Amino acid sequence: MGEMGLRERKKQRMYQDVSDIAVRLFLERGFDAVSVAEVAAAAGISKPTLFRYFPAKEDLVLHRIADHETEAARVVAGAADPVAALGRHFVAGLDRRDPVTGLNDHPEVLAFHRLLYGTPSLVARAYAHQERSEAALAEALGGDLDARLAAGQIIAVQRVLALENWRRIAAGEPVDRVAPEAVRAAERAFGRLAEALPELRTTS
Repeated sequence: MGEMGLRERKKQRMYQDVSDIAVRLFLERGFDAVSVAEVAAAAGISKPTLFRYFPAKEDLVLHRIADHETEAARVVAGAADPVAALGRHFVAGLDRRDPVTGLNDHPEVLAFHRLLYGTPSLVARAYAHQERSEAALAEALGGDLDARLAAGQIIAVQRVLALENWRRIAAGEPVDRVAPEAVRAAERAFGRLAEALPELRTTS
């Protein structure tokens, strides 16, 4: 068990190290200007090895948000009121300036978001990430059509809220000015979701 744990930790470290190297190169020179071969060389691994870890070039960037893919599903697990639980979770993320909420003005976070939202192939790949998040949440909510419809609405609300926060901060608004409005917008949005999806309150 310990050996398996060590191997898994080494694997996760490799993912993180290669992703960090790739993102640094992409930020310096642009996503399209850096080849996969260059990333592999900078990471000290072969190109085939890199592709074993990251099937697509875009995955080198999206790895940074990969751990959020099942986040909504984890939040609602066992919750008597899934929408309320997700609303509290999102507001808590705003309070701690979690980059995934868009409410973060650290230069590296802003640069990463500019890279992500400014590269068409990364935007397309991010949508695939959101679709998997939606599917995981739908399964956690019961897996039927109503659950899939609800999950689609919830993931869309989270995406729009985060994108609005990022756009305002990227335009130069201070985080401390955006934050109170971001919290109010999140509470309003999740309140409307709760009104539209009352049946979810019975989900166990």
